[in-house]
Amino acid sequence: MPLTGLESKELKMIIFGGKGGVGKTSCSIACAIGLAEKFKTLVISTDPAHSVSDSLCQEIGFSLKPVHKVTNLTAIEISADKAFKQFKKEHESELIKLFDTSTNFDAEDIQQMMSLSIPGIDEVMSFKTIIDLIEENNYEKYVVDTAPTGHALRLLSSPVLLDEWIKMAAKMRWKYRYMIESFSGDYKDDEADLMLLNLKKTVKRIAALLSNSEKCEFIPVCIPEDMAIMETDRLLKELYQFKITSRQMILNNVMESDESGFCRQRKAAQSKYIDKVADLFKNLQVVIVPVFPDEIKGVAALEKLKNILFGR
Repeated sequence: MPLTGLESKELKMIIFGGKGGVGKTSCSIACAIGLAEKFKTLVISTDPAHSVSDSLCQEIGFSLKPVHKVTNLTAIEISADKAFKQFKKEHESELIKLFDTSTNFDAEDIQQMMSLSIPGIDEVMSFKTIIDLIEENNYEKYVVDTAPTGHALRLLSSPVLLDEWIKMAAKMRWKYRYMIESFSGDYKDDEADLMLLNLKKTVKRIAALLSNSEKCEFIPVCIPEDMAIMETDRLLKELYQFKITSRQMILNNVMESDESGFCRQRKAAQSKYIDKVADLFKNLQVVIVPVFPDEIKGVAALEKLKNILFGR
């Protein structure tokens, strides 16, 4: 049974995730290639390893690059570090104002703080970049290739992390505001307040998109092995807490041939795990992808995978 519902005009973002080594990148790019046949599509990598370049046999990097030999498809590999540096550069005056008015730091302390990272900011900046790209509205479909499970969960929980940071910063600002109002009787919002307000709006936009089942769907990729299945189960339970919708999953690297003793043995070993997937994920449509004889690399190989995913 092929992937379904991805061509709905309402659906904006499709996120692929799962255990390391299960084929998330290949599946996400193949899906993007399929969608690009009808929609202007952007494939986004948030994986620090950035295997999208390797999969496409084309250097991508942290800029929008048209994918060679595929019409309507563009790719970008988000660098969380570069995104955070860009954020600090754009909002340097606001951040300095925030530290200056809300802490006892002197100028040297503030500069040192500005040079440090913030725990959890990598995932926050990655998702903020995705939201910014979506709000530019230059594409009809956004396919996101995430890193292995732990990183993906941090990415998808980034609205919570950023919201906590904003609340802390806002509390510090309220103390400053109270002091100003006590002495002068009047307070006017400044650039630091505006920055926090805009960040709060970003949090709401991220949370609203992720929890909107018509606009966002998460597709887990799994293989017929016990560890991968159990990790997928935990992942889906975590996603449920964030109100993120999954309607279908991909079961990759399934042995279908029985032409040799090895193939028959492998097929028999996988059968109990295929049954386990059917039992454990009753509410999901399972898309079976057979083992490929060669590495799925380059557009030609990805086209073959696309045909399986879309039943073409």
